[in-house]
Amino acid sequence: MIPRSQRALFWMLLLASVAMAAVLIRLREEAADRIAGLQENADAAPFSASQNTAPTETITLLEADDADDTVAPVTHELALPKETGARARVLLRQLFADYAAPASKHPLNAGPGVEEIFFMPAAGAAKPSSSPANSEAQIAIVNLTSAFAENHPSGIEPETLTLLSIIATLHENFPAVEQVRFLVDGQPRETLAGHADLTRTYLAEENHAGP
Repeated sequence: MIPRSQRALFWMLLLASVAMAAVLIRLREEAADRIAGLQENADAAPFSASQNTAPTETITLLEADDADDTVAPVTHELALPKETGARARVLLRQLFADYAAPASKHPLNAGPGVEEIFFMPAAGAAKPSSSPANSEAQIAIVNLTSAFAENHPSGIEPETLTLLSIIATLHENFPAVEQVRFLVDGQPRETLAGHADLTRTYLAEENHAGP
């Protein structure tokens, strides 16, 4: 027979374990909330770091217009980092920020939209005529976020215009880019939102609607 003192100790230890488990769960939830808050702040001001460390430049974005299904140049004054991938990411995040603005001609949901952009030599591609003779033709790999793809308006026209504006903006600001491919959260995806093909490699010159 278990002595009363041991039974009392057992119940005290059990209650202490339950209380400790509850405290750990709460601490984990609070930590997750803090991380989420930091991420929201970072997404809300994607250009702040570059604005504090780089001079302002005049850049051109190629923005879509749903009214006439065109892509046209829009200029901005932006502070851009020197590193190519970071520079391209800031440009596309500004493009998506314009699309999320109240007066947007191609309205999309707010958010950074793009995780990373990688530049690699374009296999079998000729040197771009608009680049210096010693420039190598490049392929840009745009890694979009799943939230951007899942919240994008569905339809062949809005999806295609979004892709064309991304491709044209990259080619306008990085003339060596001859090809563009898309990933979503680092993985291949068949379409952007059910229509526009994300499995193919896009030729930048053919899809550049700039001046």
